[in-house]
Amino acid sequence: MGRLIAMTLAYLAYLLPTAIGGQKQQHRVQHGPCSYTFILPEVDNCRPSKDYQFTDAPQRDSPPEAENDAGQSKQRQDQRERPSWQERKLESLESAMENNTQWLQKLENFIQENVRSGMEEIKRSAVHTQTAAMLEMGTNLLSRSAEQTRKLTDVETQVLNQTSRLEIQLLEYSLFTNRLEKHILLQTQEISRLSDKNSFLEQRLLALEARYGKELQSLQSEKEQLQHLLERQGQLVGQLQGELGSSTLNSTLIQSQQAMLTDTVQKLLTKVNHCNEVSSIPKKEPHHFRDCAEILRSGVKESGVYSIRLHNSTRDVEVFCDMKIQGGGWTVLQHRRNGSVDFHRGWKEYKMGFGEPSGEHWLGNEIIHKLTSSQEYSLHVQLKDREGNEAYSHYDRFYIDGEESNYSLHAEGFSGTAGRTSSLTHTGSQFSTKDRDNDSCTCKCAQLASGGWWFEACGPSNLNGIYYPASSNVVRYNGIKWYYWKGPNTMATMTTMMVRPANF
Repeated sequence: MGRLIAMTLAYLAYLLPTAIGGQKQQHRVQHGPCSYTFILPEVDNCRPSKDYQFTDAPQRDSPPEAENDAGQSKQRQDQRERPSWQERKLESLESAMENNTQWLQKLENFIQENVRSGMEEIKRSAVHTQTAAMLEMGTNLLSRSAEQTRKLTDVETQVLNQTSRLEIQLLEYSLFTNRLEKHILLQTQEISRLSDKNSFLEQRLLALEARYGKELQSLQSEKEQLQHLLERQGQLVGQLQGELGSSTLNSTLIQSQQAMLTDTVQKLLTKVNHCNEVSSIPKKEPHHFRDCAEILRSGVKESGVYSIRLHNSTRDVEVFCDMKIQGGGWTVLQHRRNGSVDFHRGWKEYKMGFGEPSGEHWLGNEIIHKLTSSQEYSLHVQLKDREGNEAYSHYDRFYIDGEESNYSLHAEGFSGTAGRTSSLTHTGSQFSTKDRDNDSCTCKCAQLASGGWWFEACGPSNLNGIYYPASSNVVRYNGIKWYYWKGPNTMATMTTMMVRPANF
């Protein structure tokens, strides 16, 4: 459209000089980067026709309205009566504009007739140009689309990689959460066990308070009885003082009789010495046994309490000998059967031993060390649960080190019916008590699990834990434990640890 206007203005500029030749006045029009010059006719010598009415209103393409106000007509008359140079100039410009309008109408008809073919050609060229531009734009769009697709593929790959990494992290967090949940569950169970232990201790404290109250009452009654006895003894002392006088009289008689008895004793001693010199029969020294196996070999077949003398020792030790299980000859180290003896004791008591050999007792770590170090011994652990089921664990070689090594445990060659795996802690585990912690745990296993034992890291066994009766159904962490027999629900009601020479 802009090209059409430019061609129209150029053609108009070509026609105007021929139409109004000889005129010298020029008019310059700037249209964008192009400029157009129009030569306008001189209107000084031109006069408008009488029919032509001059007005200062804008020129219209249509004829002026016929009906005008009386005031406007009068005003025009006044203006005609006083024409000026500017008015004449304006009239001449209006006349020229009217002529130009007619020329423009003719020019428009000419352009419409002659430029139509040019417009069609221009349209075709514009269509071709637009098609080429669109093809070029399509090519650019395709290349951009391919580039964007490649970028999207890269982004998708990065997103997939990031998603896989996030899934792996999520899985790790899930595993960590599971471990935390298990740890929290274990801690909760431990808290419940400690709570149960606390309640048990509270019950024991109440029982002890009641017991001490009863004992206090009995002591008070005994005190009253003693006071009565003192009163009676005072009375008796008075009586004795009265009788003392009479006994003094008899003392002289007794002294004379004593002199006679002294002579008689001297005579008897002389005769006894003479008999000892005459007698030459040698005395038999008593035989000392090192363990129950030697007692069995001597002909004793009944289980019971016997005296043995340890190797390189002059002290006799009373032990219980089992002469029935698997051929007999077993020296009992530990025995539990009814909970009558408290096994939650200190290092010194476990070292020297406590309890009675005929009942519940611990023989003593020092005695066990000296006994098992004198020769090779095997260990036999006998167990019984609350339903009466029995099982055993046997170790071909067993001994413990001395106190300088905290009575470290050594056991090899497991067999038996109390589990497929040994519940006894590993070789080298040290003995621990409530007042001497030698385990491998940051906690104190002897305090948590109770008793003295080779705990290692609170391990799978503790035959010296708290004895709970067969009627108890609650699983307790601090009870008698032999894990690989029946797990944490062992609740053994009888345990026996005993040794016998390995070559028996």
